Amino acid sequence: MSVYQLYDLPTWLFGLLSVAVTVAVGLVGFYATRKWVREVHGTEHSHNEIVGFYLGAVCIFYGITLGLIAVGTWEVYSEVENKVSEEASALAALYRDVSSFPESKRPELQADLREYTHQVIDVAWPQQRRGIIPRNSAAALMAIQTHLGSFEPATDGQKTLHAEAYREFDRIVELRRNRLRAAVTGLPAPLWVVVLVGAFISIALTWFFDMRSRSMHFWMTVMFSGLLGLQMFLLAIMDNPFRGEISVGPEAFELVYEQLMKPLQ
Repeated sequence: MSVYQLYDLPTWLFGLLSVAVTVAVGLVGFYATRKWVREVHGTEHSHNEIVGFYLGAVCIFYGITLGLIAVGTWEVYSEVENKVSEEASALAALYRDVSSFPESKRPELQADLREYTHQVIDVAWPQQRRGIIPRNSAAALMAIQTHLGSFEPATDGQKTLHAEAYREFDRIVELRRNRLRAAVTGLPAPLWVVVLVGAFISIALTWFFDMRSRSMHFWMTVMFSGLLGLQMFLLAIMDNPFRGEISVGPEAFELVYEQLMKPLQ
């Protein structure tokens, strides 16, 4: 099973699995180390203060690292969402521009833009959700460019409108390129190694405690491990902006199509 198949699961199940795995790691280590830890501590629980100091220091460094990674991931997610909205806005602006073209060019350009929008919503987005760079919409984009290039403005007003349409088309091409690149981006593997190893070290340090109340130690391990699982789950669902239930969707394009293009069919 590929790691990316986790994004096909319902969000609640993905989160539950993330927490369950970290809690399981914490409890396996907890039970496996009890005998050894009690032999090291003896009857005085002499090393708990030192273990607490180390755990606090590690959590500070790991927390700062995880926080910085999470902020960067959220910024990328927000940027992708904004760029998708900009692409849809540019598409709407281009559609309005070509709607003012002469009757000889207007219908084919409107049809091209409707076809491109359909391709983005119905073909490109499902592929992006699987981490595939969509290529089907390229033909529709080339058709728009060809028909725009074949239009010869006859008046100054048409020249201005034609130039504006080309500017919006260029924006669409640029924003589309950014969207396709975001479909396969994510945290580099070394950063995920840092996150996972840091979480394991943090959990492992809790095993060095020797508490008089075993149940207290048990529940502290469960809660601490579960918290780390939740944090890594949060990082994972934002890491791939187009994957999973919590992702950037085609709603902006659907709105443009429903409000601007569909009534003109």
